[in-house]
Amino acid sequence: MNAKSAPFSLAQSLDEALALQRQGRLREAAKIYTRVLKAAPDHFDALNLLGTIEARLGRMGEAHRLFAAAVKINPRVAGAWANLGQALHALKRYDEALDCFDRALALSPADVGIRNQHANALLGAGRTQQAIDEFRHVLARVPQHVEARVNCGIAHASLGLFEEAVAEFDSALTLAPAHPVAHHSRGLVLYELGRYGAALEAQERVLASAPEHAGAWLHRGRALAALNRHDEAVASYGKARAIGRDDPDLNFSEALALLTLGDYRRGFEKYEARWRRSGMPVQKSRPQPLWLGEYPLPRKTVLLHAEQGLGDTIQFARYVPLLAASGAKVVLEVQSELTALMARLDGDATIIARGQTPPPFDVHCPLGSLPLALRTEPHSVPAEIPYLSAKDADLAKWSARIGALARPRIAIAWSGNPVHYNDRNRSISFARLAPLLAVPARFLSIQRDVRSGDADELAAAKRVTHLGAELENFTDTAAIIALSDLVISADTAVAHLAGAMGRPLWVLVPFAPDWRWTLDGETSPWYPTARLFRQTALGDWDGVITRVAAELVKYIPAASESV
Repeated sequence: MNAKSAPFSLAQSLDEALALQRQGRLREAAKIYTRVLKAAPDHFDALNLLGTIEARLGRMGEAHRLFAAAVKINPRVAGAWANLGQALHALKRYDEALDCFDRALALSPADVGIRNQHANALLGAGRTQQAIDEFRHVLARVPQHVEARVNCGIAHASLGLFEEAVAEFDSALTLAPAHPVAHHSRGLVLYELGRYGAALEAQERVLASAPEHAGAWLHRGRALAALNRHDEAVASYGKARAIGRDDPDLNFSEALALLTLGDYRRGFEKYEARWRRSGMPVQKSRPQPLWLGEYPLPRKTVLLHAEQGLGDTIQFARYVPLLAASGAKVVLEVQSELTALMARLDGDATIIARGQTPPPFDVHCPLGSLPLALRTEPHSVPAEIPYLSAKDADLAKWSARIGALARPRIAIAWSGNPVHYNDRNRSISFARLAPLLAVPARFLSIQRDVRSGDADELAAAKRVTHLGAELENFTDTAAIIALSDLVISADTAVAHLAGAMGRPLWVLVPFAPDWRWTLDGETSPWYPTARLFRQTALGDWDGVITRVAAELVKYIPAASESV
């Protein structure tokens, strides 16, 4: 005769499940909670505790269902409302999460943990200053609350208050020296501040305790790239991918490093991830197929559309004549400032401004995808220079005025778009050009947008004629470049235009160069008439300007003889 099974005990089963949960044996505990709920579907503790396991396992939808059922059965438990709020927060349902935390705080107003969660939900909802105030409230009561300190730093960083964020992370790390989130977040902020060595060190601190942290490997790579250590950066990106992180941000960062190293095949393939990286606007949907060189285009109409900055458009416009020569009819959509300039391209392309309705076309291709489509390698960059030129009418408009100035005439531009992701490194303050402007030459400022910090210095510069404010579009800029003996420019659209026109060009290149200026040497395959002056250390524009000034002194006699 078989012994009868012991009767099922809810209390005993709950105790057993809770013990397993505390030991980290979550799936075993979950099975017991599930059996309890089959016997007693409205058991508050089983619902709530099973919900916490589902949340730990990342199954937030199921966790939400369980917590919602629990608070419906017993709405007087603050912790259950907080659990439901956490699940909603994870599901990015921030307003609902805040309502739950409000209910939890009404039941337990002194609970610092719930108030910290409430602050996190405020941060998620974009109510950042309110979140900071709430974190401050928590820290006033519990100064050693590490999570509140870390999250307060994250909130400051989201407002662009990077120094304040670093201070918060530093405070957190005095309490928890190995805290991976604090180190990782601190590294992200240090990168934004341009403190790349410290950013690298911070990510390596993360990896010392959490070697499988894919985000740390990614941002370690970005810091290495900023320090001009691109081979190491590619290796770091590989570590992130091996862990399982294969996302657009990783692919795009790796693309830039590979392109800088001259690996155009892999680099341009990964460059396609630029559309899907974080913070990018949704791209316009087109019913016509995307063309990436899969087949020839004779008798087909292709829409080539600008997608990035003005300099990128000028650089990649060189492919228009090539496609036209292959038998394709080209429609070129560019920024409105460039339409008149692009009408100078060979190939009889139809030029339209961004936003205009294009004529019918068969396929489309973003300009930045053309090197991939046409299988460009460093040795095969199309460099039929010049491919852009100034209009006769614009030359006539400027020739009398420019011709009256003493030679040599040096056109200069020193800063680009201030919202460019690398503006901190590529743009130069006008004041730092002083040693160059002391050389006896006539300088023509073709800087269209003069920053407030540069305006007074520019107005006081004796050898500089400022023309930037009079430039209506890039055809004016092209005319002045054509009438100048030399162009000296930071990495801006002016450099691309001078290069595309085949004019003598000196480019001031930051320590970690944009990929198109290559990793080293004085030349670029994209612009044969360009000479590159590189920083030899991060931020060392003074050294660059000193070298350029010395070379200009040598250049002047030769330029004068050619007049």
